[in-house]
Amino acid sequence: MEGELAQLGQYIGAGLAGIGSGAAAIGVGHVAGNFLSGALRNPSAAGGQTAMLFIGIAFAEALGIFSFLVALLLMFAV
Repeated sequence: MEGELAQLGQYIGAGLAGIGSGAAAIGVGHVAGNFLSGALRNPSAAGGQTAMLFIGIAFAEALGIFSFLVALLLMFAV
């Protein structure tokens, strides 16, 4: 009984940690959308901000990867 309850807790925790992957996708969408909005307002400055776009996307995606790793650790760690 206790083993089943612990396994249930692992799955619930992994599911909650998996929410971070979806949140990372929302974050990447916000970064790209804001860049596009700014580029449409001032196209001459868009070329200089492309590197910042990729840095922002990388940071947002790194949080999703960390969340995925936590979910895997919660599911398969003993």
